[in-house]
Amino acid sequence: MPELPETETIARDLDAALRGAVIDAVTVVRGDVLREATAAAFVRVVRGSRITSVNRRAKSIVVALQSHFLVVTPRFTGALLLTEPADDRYTCLHLALADGRTLRYHDIRRLGTVALHDAARHAAWDSALGPEPLDLALDADAFWHALRSSRQAIKTLLMDQRKLAGVGNIYANEALWRAGIRPTRAGKSLRRLEVGGLLDALRAVLTESIALRGTTFRDFQDAYGVRGGFAAKLAVYGRGGQHCHRCCTPLRATHRLAGRQTVWCATCQR
Repeated sequence: MPELPETETIARDLDAALRGAVIDAVTVVRGDVLREATAAAFVRVVRGSRITSVNRRAKSIVVALQSHFLVVTPRFTGALLLTEPADDRYTCLHLALADGRTLRYHDIRRLGTVALHDAARHAAWDSALGPEPLDLALDADAFWHALRSSRQAIKTLLMDQRKLAGVGNIYANEALWRAGIRPTRAGKSLRRLEVGGLLDALRAVLTESIALRGTTFRDFQDAYGVRGGFAAKLAVYGRGGQHCHRCCTPLRATHRLAGRQTVWCATCQR
């Protein structure tokens, strides 16, 4: 599932390419991806609108129109494309631009969503999310206070979008390995210094992944259909049973935390 680096890559591509573009026509091919609007309402609101900006919030791409917002959450196989996909059968929405280009929402499994928000609904959605990890307004003290009362595993807390927006399974695994913290430790067990190191590790791995345009294992592609390059840099995720890059101990793997793959080093991570 695309996380912060992947959706940030898409949002930056689209903002550079689409800011100021006018949506001339809208075709809804698969209305089941729409949220908070019927197909008819979606077409009525979006057609003729100008795109004022494209940015990211949590794991979603936010296309700001003059009076509404399109909140696109790609999940497993969703993609916003400015190029024609190899198989257009899986395109769910066509947004034809006045300059002749087309923005497509393409989703093989149709587990992603495209929500139409007015200003009030968008503010409510945004306020329900936690702070962004790359926002420097989030300091180690605030992060520590958010974690210190919880008995939940720290990996689970990192992936809770109400506490921290945009982090998913891949980068939670990677940040915890870099910080030397065992994923199963309760949030309340972490010392202030450890939380500061974890926040630094998280910011570093997210920034590095953005520079390489995200992680692609199978489905993720940017707005031009190009795969991300960070998979080769992963230290633990997907490497269960292989040797730790730091101490050569075989990495352990489990699905016991929220049913997601957790990989860690029993020697390095305490």
